[in-house]
Amino acid sequence: MRRRELLLASGAALTLTGCATPAALPELRGTGDLGVVIERARGTLAIVDTSERRVIAEVTGLGDLSHASVVFSRDARFAYVFGRDGGLTKVDLLARRITARIVQAGNSIGGAISADGALVAAQNYQPGGVKVFDARTLALVADLPAEAVGGKPSRVVGLVDLPGRRFAWSLLDADAIWIADLSEPSSPRVTKLEGIGRMPYDALVTPDGRHYIAGLFGEDGLALVDLWQERPAARRILAGYGRGQEPLPVYKMPHLRGWAVAGRRAYLPAIGRHEVLVVDTETWAEVGRIPVAGQPVFVMARPDGRQVWVNFAVPDYDRVQVIDTPTQRIVTTLTPGKAVLHLEFTPRGETVWISSRDDNRVSVIDTQSFATVATLNVDSPSGIFFTARATRMGL
Repeated sequence: MRRRELLLASGAALTLTGCATPAALPELRGTGDLGVVIERARGTLAIVDTSERRVIAEVTGLGDLSHASVVFSRDARFAYVFGRDGGLTKVDLLARRITARIVQAGNSIGGAISADGALVAAQNYQPGGVKVFDARTLALVADLPAEAVGGKPSRVVGLVDLPGRRFAWSLLDADAIWIADLSEPSSPRVTKLEGIGRMPYDALVTPDGRHYIAGLFGEDGLALVDLWQERPAARRILAGYGRGQEPLPVYKMPHLRGWAVAGRRAYLPAIGRHEVLVVDTETWAEVGRIPVAGQPVFVMARPDGRQVWVNFAVPDYDRVQVIDTPTQRIVTTLTPGKAVLHLEFTPRGETVWISSRDDNRVSVIDTQSFATVATLNVDSPSGIFFTARATRMGL
């Protein structure tokens, strides 16, 4: 009897082994080396493989992507795409298709996902305010109108996620910063900081989640909030940096999400100046300025902080410059293509991907040698977003 049981067990094992042949299994892969590139002219999302350095799929039907941003689910499988037309689209990167889409506003410029991955929030220009959705179904769970003086709606900028189910954002038309706790989405608790400075136009949260910083277009300086304080308040920092005494025309607003934090220093784009500001993140005092080729738009640190890469507004938007942070000097100037709109580092920084909209090209550049190691043909590429963002705050 024992012999018979052994023979049956051996046969079952052989059967199971036979069922597990590679041909019988679906394609299995992770999402850690995936990303997306916005094809702004066609309302299309290109899914890219950063290991193989190629486009592996395109997903169409995402609406107006002339200004678009992306956040990722905690497991990095789903991309949430915020479009200029108010569309919020959930894309499955593995199935390579749209799984849900809503048009939640008339004009939207970005969003954020909560730390637990349960809530997706959209910041809106029209009709203003913030709307919060269930990340699984895109069902609306909270509507937070933003009001300016006289009860008029305010455009919202600088929306970021904070530790816990919290978000912070700035009110462009109300000179305010709001912080919302959505632990109970049906009963949001909102802290309103008024009079923070004129016309906040974008904002960021530092990597440790402690400081929320809003750029001010209506006056020199920035507004900083220490979120670790029991009763947060906004204070001005870097007064007088902005346009300086001889203001230059501002052809494109800097994107503050691109501010680079490297060690104890932050590298910031100066509005209306051909300079990158260097700031001590302990005191938030300016400690230097680095002259650059034009008006900086994105100022982004390589993940190890050794380099800071900068792109520019017109007429210098075919260039990218690299700052060596130990020496605070420009070490190279690259010309990857016409109309450089965005840069994104691979998770460990061995390459940077750069979109050149007018050349319909994404260049992959080695950050040690500065050699172009690959090019991808992509129609009118703009934003580049890799799934490593799923593990980082404020992106």
